[in-house]
Amino acid sequence: MSSSKGTKLLSYIIVLLMLSLYLFPLFYLFNVSMKTQSEYLIDPVAIATGLRLENFMDAWEKGNFSQYMWNSILYTGASTLLTLVISVFAAFPLARGYVKFSTFFYVFFLISMYLPNPLIPQFALINSLGLYNTQLGFILLKTTGTGIAFLMFVGYIKSVSRELDEAAAMDGCGYSRYLFTILVPLMKPVLATGIILTAIGAWNDIIGPTIYLSDPAYQPVTKGLFSFYGQYMNNWPLLACGILIVTLPLVILYIFLQRFIVGGAMAGAVKS
Repeated sequence: MSSSKGTKLLSYIIVLLMLSLYLFPLFYLFNVSMKTQSEYLIDPVAIATGLRLENFMDAWEKGNFSQYMWNSILYTGASTLLTLVISVFAAFPLARGYVKFSTFFYVFFLISMYLPNPLIPQFALINSLGLYNTQLGFILLKTTGTGIAFLMFVGYIKSVSRELDEAAAMDGCGYSRYLFTILVPLMKPVLATGIILTAIGAWNDIIGPTIYLSDPAYQPVTKGLFSFYGQYMNNWPLLACGILIVTLPLVILYIFLQRFIVGGAMAGAVKS
């Protein structure tokens, strides 16, 4: 009995340590955002003396987040939706083995995740198609049907009974109708996980906009963080506010989808 209590106590201690590792950087970031520039320069680690919520308004205006935020919502929403649709269409026939050499294609897609990003060929292709410095071109660049979401979908679809396919075919259900009216509703947990993972990659991207979007009117929200960097001094409190502003939409998205995340990640590993 005592050994079980000791094991439980050790588990709580480990959980608290892990929780502190995740929460301390957020607390420090929020603490810095509540300071003035002079207070931060005097003692960067001291506790803020008050709640200076006006720092967030100043950061919002100086970082031009009102314009950048809508661009990021467009890029993230469109690329995530297209990625999930393409992933479903690609994952279903490979998971079911309805195409020849499905295992080979699956392994090929898996290997492609570990290859370096072909920036130079991508840039040449986008430029030759006339999509450089366009929102459509950037959305297409962020759209991928062979990423982690695709691999999770393959694993999850393998766990779905093949008898559903046969029953739908006997009832005259078409291919696309079957995917979106029968299969996709069954994939809610893994879809939520795919949404989170895909959206994080699109929302936090800073290299892509720097290379492919030269017009400031098309820049995403991450570009606004550069407004707080100076040649001789950085405004750290406003930068901390900007980081929290950029992070908040993804935190809200996670809160709404978090109950599906663990189940989706585990389901995506079944029979993969």
